[in-house]
Amino acid sequence: MNVYQDTLSTPIGNLLLRANDLGLTEVSLADNIKVISPESNDIILNTKCQLDEYFKGLRDEFDLPLHLAGYPEFHLRVWDLLMTIPYGKTCSYLDLAKKLGDPNSVRAVGAANGKNPIAIVIPCHRVIGSQGKLVGYAWGIEVKRWLLSHEIAHSPVPEHMLF
Repeated sequence: MNVYQDTLSTPIGNLLLRANDLGLTEVSLADNIKVISPESNDIILNTKCQLDEYFKGLRDEFDLPLHLAGYPEFHLRVWDLLMTIPYGKTCSYLDLAKKLGDPNSVRAVGAANGKNPIAIVIPCHRVIGSQGKLVGYAWGIEVKRWLLSHEIAHSPVPEHMLF
């Protein structure tokens, strides 16, 4: 299967985008990565367009094919649930664990959230601590704060509401 990759300059830094013929496989912060010979397919080009619209405040959800083969079933369930968190809103790790039917799985939910390979598109940044604190983001709390502030500022209901 062909693998395609390119980078996108954004307000939070350069993003590395990877896809194959079936879907998007990675969106990661890649300030120290330079793609020597970028090679795009329609999925990469569409991802760049949609992320650009997101950062301009013109898009609040993504319509991209994702290819998440090889990940544990629990991770996939968590990531599916993440994609139900509305734009500009947040929920806690405990909320997600309860929605999965096991309030004791908070740490496992946090671990799955941290392994999300397609950040922003699968909005792991919308998950906060039970006390409303910004905790646990692979790209750093400042990036998480920026993304949430950006979404709240461009949300149809510009107020912080729990999921």
